[in-house]
Amino acid sequence: MDDPLQDKETLREVFLNFSTGLGIHLRRYQQEVALAILESVVNGQGRSFVVMFPRQSGKNEVQAHIEAFLLKQYAGRGGEIVKLSPTWRPQSINAMRRLQRLLERSQAGKSDWKKEYGYIFRCGQASLTFLSGGPQSNIVGASASLLLEVDEAQDVGIEKFDKEMAPMAASTDATRVFWGTAWTSTTLLGRELRVARRLEAEDGLRRAFVVTAEDVMVEVPAYRKFVEDQVARLGREHPMVRTQYFCEEIDESEGMFPAARIARMQGSHPRLRSPAPRAEGIYCLLVDVGGEERHPAEPAARRDATALTVVEVDLSTLGDPLLRAPRYRALERRVWLGASPSQLYAEITALAKSWRARQVVVDATGLGAGLASFLEKALPGRVLPYVFSAASKSKLGWSFLALVDAGRWQEWAVPAGQRDNEQALFFQQLRYATAEVSSGPGRELRWGVPVGTRDAESGRPVHDDLLLSAALAAALDEVHWGPRSQPVVIPGRDPLAELDRGF
Repeated sequence: MDDPLQDKETLREVFLNFSTGLGIHLRRYQQEVALAILESVVNGQGRSFVVMFPRQSGKNEVQAHIEAFLLKQYAGRGGEIVKLSPTWRPQSINAMRRLQRLLERSQAGKSDWKKEYGYIFRCGQASLTFLSGGPQSNIVGASASLLLEVDEAQDVGIEKFDKEMAPMAASTDATRVFWGTAWTSTTLLGRELRVARRLEAEDGLRRAFVVTAEDVMVEVPAYRKFVEDQVARLGREHPMVRTQYFCEEIDESEGMFPAARIARMQGSHPRLRSPAPRAEGIYCLLVDVGGEERHPAEPAARRDATALTVVEVDLSTLGDPLLRAPRYRALERRVWLGASPSQLYAEITALAKSWRARQVVVDATGLGAGLASFLEKALPGRVLPYVFSAASKSKLGWSFLALVDAGRWQEWAVPAGQRDNEQALFFQQLRYATAEVSSGPGRELRWGVPVGTRDAESGRPVHDDLLLSAALAAALDEVHWGPRSQPVVIPGRDPLAELDRGF
């Protein structure tokens, strides 16, 4: 045996002594990962590993320990490590700072390593090159003889890896590690996880290390409180909780509201057509604006409706140490198909006055911009315009899912044996809504009822206006709920003609 580190027990002892010397104790699940990777490197086995850690559980720390150890051990004989991250700033920058901190702590001191060109760390003849794996980066030409690492591999493009990154280890058969957290099965990380598990089944050698929040809780009791807080705020089935903390992959395109999520929305309160006299509740209106019916003969399938949802804001959950956010009870819905701007303005302001609305969240995109502007004049300080874009709709979708999964959205209860058309229509839109998550670090959520969708039983078109209206409740989470405001004051003049001219 040329290298004493090729002995598994010797490698373990030397590495753990090195780690202890840095003053940082690696947890058992971190040690297990590090030793498996190092064994492959020092024995030239060229294995490919997939490592999934939940957020805030020490993934980047164990990376830095492996890198510092290899640089020290191979300083006299040479070897190259290449590490790729989805972005240069902040991911590569943070990784370099973490490695530098460990190198400065190492017993040999700072003098035996240096930094070249701002992105290459060198100890003697051994080097580690940091590169960006972003779509626009130019990284062809680097070579890894010891180790090729891809950090946050779920955010690195598959084509980018196959074309520009994989060849870096092709001629040397270097060990490869794909680090990250779960996302969809179609990411680079998801693909490599399946390859690793297939190879494991063939030869029994472990290549996939999937650590979940439960595993971390065993060693870090404080982590339990952290994760429980996330689950309470977002819900256990929220995609971010499932992927970031429990390492569960989600389908790239799936129903946005499965039966279990819809069931979670069911409340026990009755529907209210109007507020009870002298009611003390806090009421808000949520308005998704559709287009005016310019041509009566236009098929209904191509017309957008304006949808309004009345919600009661329950502030009692603000004091919940985990939720720290309001609960929303849907009380009433209205739908206008092809209504003129003046009609919408008159009816929404009348509803705001009737319900003594504290806030009116209104879709201010496109045609909605004019209506939102006039409502702001009529309801000063009460209107929250919401402009839809790909980014803002994605954020709204994620926020509404978190709100629902945390049990903070409640639908009214329909008495047994009765049918409620508006609620039935809302639930129909939920069942047909889809959600697709983009690859890459943006995590953009594209969601809603696909254009042209028809109900399987009736054949009638299905829209998502009521769904979008309800989702605007997420904007109310940004409101500072102070003392009750004064009642809404509607100006005495009639601005309907002006609205129709300017809309």
